[in-house]
Amino acid sequence: MPSTSAPITIKGSLEHIAFHNPENHFTVARLRTEAPERLISITGSMPQSTRGDTLEVTGYWEQHPRFGEQFRVISYEVVLPRSVAGIQRYLAAGAIEGVGPRTVARIVAHFGAETLEVIEQAPERLAQVRGIGAATAARIGEAWQRQHAVRRLLAFLHANGLSCAHAARLMQAYGEQAVEVLRHDPYRVVEDLPAVGFPIADTLARNQGLDAGDPRRVRACLGHLLNQDVAEGHVYTPRSHLEGRGADAFEIPIEGVREALEAMAAAAEIVIREDPEAPGEQRIYLRQLHQAETIIAARLEAMLAIPVRWPRLSAEDVEEAVLAGLALRLSGTQRQVARDLLGCRVAVVTGGPGTGKTTLVRSLTALFRKCGGLVVLAAPTGRAARRLTEVTGRPAATLHRLLEFNPQTDRFERHQDNPLEADVVIVDEASMVDTLLMGHFLKAVPPAATLILVGDVAQLPPVGPGNVLEDLIGSGRVPVYRLEEVFRQLRDSLILRNAHRVRNGQAPDLRPVASPEEIEDFSFIERSRPAEAAALIVELHTRVLPRRFHLDPIRDIQVLTPMHRGEVGTLQLNQMLQAALNPGVTGPARRFRPGDKVMHLRNNYVKEVFNGDIGVVTQLAPGGLVEVDFDGRVLAYAPEEQEELTLAYAISVHKSQGSEYPAVIVPLLTQHYALLQRNLLYTAMTRGQRLVVIIGTRRALDIALKNDRPLQRRSSLRERLAEAGRQP
Repeated sequence: MPSTSAPITIKGSLEHIAFHNPENHFTVARLRTEAPERLISITGSMPQSTRGDTLEVTGYWEQHPRFGEQFRVISYEVVLPRSVAGIQRYLAAGAIEGVGPRTVARIVAHFGAETLEVIEQAPERLAQVRGIGAATAARIGEAWQRQHAVRRLLAFLHANGLSCAHAARLMQAYGEQAVEVLRHDPYRVVEDLPAVGFPIADTLARNQGLDAGDPRRVRACLGHLLNQDVAEGHVYTPRSHLEGRGADAFEIPIEGVREALEAMAAAAEIVIREDPEAPGEQRIYLRQLHQAETIIAARLEAMLAIPVRWPRLSAEDVEEAVLAGLALRLSGTQRQVARDLLGCRVAVVTGGPGTGKTTLVRSLTALFRKCGGLVVLAAPTGRAARRLTEVTGRPAATLHRLLEFNPQTDRFERHQDNPLEADVVIVDEASMVDTLLMGHFLKAVPPAATLILVGDVAQLPPVGPGNVLEDLIGSGRVPVYRLEEVFRQLRDSLILRNAHRVRNGQAPDLRPVASPEEIEDFSFIERSRPAEAAALIVELHTRVLPRRFHLDPIRDIQVLTPMHRGEVGTLQLNQMLQAALNPGVTGPARRFRPGDKVMHLRNNYVKEVFNGDIGVVTQLAPGGLVEVDFDGRVLAYAPEEQEELTLAYAISVHKSQGSEYPAVIVPLLTQHYALLQRNLLYTAMTRGQRLVVIIGTRRALDIALKNDRPLQRRSSLRERLAEAGRQP
């Protein structure tokens, strides 16, 4: 059946659920339609639908290239039966937990067509039925409310023109009270579910007749706009920006914005400061971000004011100490930098791949320990911390673990009143540290300690707000040591040569290959069509690279892509690679298979597994458990925890920061236009240790190379530090 431009509605009975994703509730099922009667395939987000439900589904017909004709559901409603016979069949099929067919028959015989209305609205009347007491009647009513809360929520969302895709998160947040919360306090959702809450809340509030200028709505709109800017990496938002967007997007008069900002400032939700670079303009900060920037500047200034305690060593002393402790011979530049760092209170070390940053960290650790200092090593992510441990032979921790984050209190146990026990703190991959985390971290660093931040500023900025390492360098307030010489034994690496060319804005030395069989350590394969690029990625990942380079396709090869959606996005590529590398059948509630490569998506301090950690599914255990091996540690995920996992055959370039892989495959096409930036290309290239394969077009590569002006993040840290340096 051809696609149609207008959505259509079909009614039928749900006969079979072939697949259900518990994270986003994407479902593939079979529906037996009423008129005409036939069995059709339906797909879409359908939380808690069960076999036997009568559904009214609204959506579009589409043709799937593999599975044929399907009906894509954009909204749906569970339809309860109205006839006495239909009600009895529905209840007898198990619609109420713990109520058997005999009890159902007596209830329906007594109330007839009113049965469902009685159960939902007046369950105490069930005590009129023989064999049902008041306690049983109450239990039946509670079970019905519990099991049909989703149905009521779906009906409420549908009536307000909202997608049923939000139902799962709303049920998780509010349970059976979801409809009551949304009806009586819709803007509560903005605080509880910041990622999706505002559009839901604003739609409901406007549908209920709330005026566009109502103070509750204006404050919610401004909070939403501020959070949008934070999600884009900004620390503050210009006031004129808020006023303009408030008027354009939400029809809020400027006077309403002014009153709301004053109220939010009085409630300490925001901080308003004059913009020193734009007379008459003001900067609006969320309170915690203003506080974090203030802390960073103040703590660094306090550290810089304290004299250095370490002895001044000659270059010969440095070389002798490193040679004796590590059997390493430093280059002239490394010796000089190491010697200079002994005289610094706070310093930054930056440089591209192969320039000796890791060797320098190892040497500094040995030097400071030789001088009697207690050295602490840290990195922003678990992967980066493990890599730092491997290359230095010294224990390294994530910043969160170092600061002893307490998930029960949602606070760090290490702070200015309980500082770290350290004389020297070295942080690797410091370009990944955002403003909030750096603020917490510096509160815990003893003022008399030495702090060395190591990172590559040419890589992508932090996922969170701010760009701390770049601001520190740009402020001129702390010494910056740039390592630029690539070591002789690494100069033959085409990966490193091209990475440095891209870092400097030069075109990489491309060696196009006509056939995948001709791939070298750095290769470019021209493909302009996304579908062809995706098919080639699967071929390389599953057949060519494992055979030619003796690579494990699961553990050694990583696909890095700029985006999540589209034919060469993470979502589609993960489905294709799972089907090719790990074919099998998953049950209706299973999206993982034994042998799947998966990534953990958020810091979990109970399990001690962190955002970006990659593991392999070992088995699907009874009770819906998924067991995952993270480098020898096997962790079990209950069904409600599995939203913290996702397939990881293909991941975003952002998620790869701090990691290295034996081989990477990078799709780079013009459909990625909005994301094509030099730092993204550079970051992806520098993740590969032995092999980098770029699949795409020269035009896309050229766009990325020339785009060295990514969105400038709004931050005050650089000028705060520079101004502090000018104070007497």
